[in-house]
Amino acid sequence: MAPGDMSPGDVATVESCTDVHYVDTGMYDTPGYGAVYVLDAERPAVLDTGIGTHHERVLDALDRVGIARADLDAIVCSHVHLDHAGGAGHLAEACPNADVYVHEIGAPHLVDPSDLVAGTKRAVGDQWRYYVDPEPVPEGRVVELADGDEIDLGDRTLTAHHAPGHAPHQVVLEDDRDGFVHAADAAGIWVPELGDVRETSPPPNFDLDDCLDDVATIRDLDPDVLLYPHFGPVSEGVDAVLDDYATTLTEWVDRVREKRAELDDDEAVESYFAERTDLDAVWPAHKAAEEVAMNVRGALVALDRGNA
Repeated sequence: MAPGDMSPGDVATVESCTDVHYVDTGMYDTPGYGAVYVLDAERPAVLDTGIGTHHERVLDALDRVGIARADLDAIVCSHVHLDHAGGAGHLAEACPNADVYVHEIGAPHLVDPSDLVAGTKRAVGDQWRYYVDPEPVPEGRVVELADGDEIDLGDRTLTAHHAPGHAPHQVVLEDDRDGFVHAADAAGIWVPELGDVRETSPPPNFDLDDCLDDVATIRDLDPDVLLYPHFGPVSEGVDAVLDDYATTLTEWVDRVREKRAELDDDEAVESYFAERTDLDAVWPAHKAAEEVAMNVRGALVALDRGNA
């Protein structure tokens, strides 16, 4: 099944990898936006969790792949933004033997998500209606990751590489068996229907220079496959996709900067880009507009800080 053909709840196999699957979580009521990856390893793992609203779709995917919930060993969060880690507590409760791995900066926010919830509400605006409050993860089940740390899954090892441009608590995960990199949000948003990569620049931590460094980090890992949480695997033209993202991100910030100078009104800048996006050709109009507006806000914050 191709990524662009999936519907919420569908489970597909990453054809170029061994025992790697992914489920469309139906995030924001949008097909082809949120993917959680299931690794049927000696020590089974899931990579990211979605926002928690449809965490049962992740559990159903475990059932489909043939992994008993008691056998899930690792829940790995690429970062603690709730579209990637909002389901961690729900999955941890349902899978009692799984440790929850996350970068050390993000770990306290899984144990006590109250500040994370408040920050998410500010960042996503009206999109909060799609979320549920995250369940706290018991502190004793959280494993903190630092740059270069390895997650031993028995027949494969994942190495975490700090990638702080999108968020200071973000890691990308390098696989030693199939040569994939789980890209978190460090390589943008892949839109399979368009065969195109788009910017992701949410507030409050977006930093253009660090994001470009993160793209270089992934490129240096020389991946054979990129696993995108948004959305699906990319196994052809990986280097070109990374190059395109670096260009896309730079040009995006330049466009926001120029439009702000022209309009001198940040809300008008948000509206300008939200009303002119072409993403409504593949996503529901509400999601396309809200996504773009959020990314404008993040770019504007970065410009104010001098980080773009």
